[in-house]
Amino acid sequence: MVITFPNMGNVALAMQTLCQSLKIPYVLPGRNNKATLQIGSYYSPEEICLPFKLVLGNFIQSIEKGADTLLITGSCGPCRFGEYCELLMKILSKLGYNNLDFIVADLSSEIGIKEFMRRMSRISAASPISRSDKIKALYTAFKVVELCDKIDAMAYHLAGYETNKGECKQVLNEYKTKAFECKNPEEMMRLLDFYKKYFENISTNNNKDPLKISIIGEIFTIIEPFSNFYIEEKLMDYGVSTRRTLSPSWWVKNLILKPIKMDSKDINRAAGEYMPYAVGGHGRECVGEAVLAKGYGMDGAIQIYPLGCMPEVIAKSILPAIQRDKDFPIMTLIVDEVAGEAGYITRVEAFLDMLQSKKRHLKVQEPLVSRPVTVRCLGNHN
Repeated sequence: MVITFPNMGNVALAMQTLCQSLKIPYVLPGRNNKATLQIGSYYSPEEICLPFKLVLGNFIQSIEKGADTLLITGSCGPCRFGEYCELLMKILSKLGYNNLDFIVADLSSEIGIKEFMRRMSRISAASPISRSDKIKALYTAFKVVELCDKIDAMAYHLAGYETNKGECKQVLNEYKTKAFECKNPEEMMRLLDFYKKYFENISTNNNKDPLKISIIGEIFTIIEPFSNFYIEEKLMDYGVSTRRTLSPSWWVKNLILKPIKMDSKDINRAAGEYMPYAVGGHGRECVGEAVLAKGYGMDGAIQIYPLGCMPEVIAKSILPAIQRDKDFPIMTLIVDEVAGEAGYITRVEAFLDMLQSKKRHLKVQEPLVSRPVTVRCLGNHN
């Protein structure tokens, strides 16, 4: 078994750590780039979404490097993501890759915990380490993705307050590069602990009042920077502080809590007024986050999703009502393989200009702080 997996944000770093801990041969997919997208787009159905094209590109590149076992998450919901595995099998088979083993990690009620554990046991059986060490390996992999998500969140937030312009972005890219070079889990944990402490002590100016934007939308396109033209890093360049709830570690926690209906309670509650039912993917989460964003102190939100994403199209139709009711600006960006970066960035810049103008206007409208006044009453009082 030589296992590989899609490159989706920090997921690849967690899987790298897991395979190293389990002592299983693996092929680490390279960072997504134009070549990955070109390969995936060439062999994909024209109408399929951008995440599928990148996943297919990842798999073809990894198979060429020797991978024979493909790990992918699954779903039985109304999103096309549930059809990814079957479609990938057919396309790769037509391309002559016939000796592949697919492992679909799906914890939906239709599959059940028993079948899920059976599928995962195929990976476990290939590991020579003890059962207790396997459990420890799984825990370490989760800690890695959780730490990565925390470091990312700190960097994106603090970029609006940093004293040294560009420091957060520089250090963020530095830690990512070094993380992919780690040879074992111990080295990875030391590295992440170091950079977490670095961001906790980075020099900031709390007198700054930067624009604050919430990033919402389809999970793949907001956690995988290549698919959204590295929007969070570009916003760092503008001195914007951003917030994003959806992340790989959030997804894992949500998956575990879903069977007992404790998943995303605050988000689902917030979405209830506008979208009381699940529509597949993370459409309801997008709506709920848009409602909550203003309460978090955000100045606006940017929804990002791939062309043709059915759940996000539904969410997009509801966002104007939230924008009107909450007086909260929301911009939508739709991405695919033919999207032009220049036009994309122009729209982002125009949105930032509008938010800055609104922020200045609100400051002018703020009432002056009242001071106690002594009132003297004239005349005689009995």
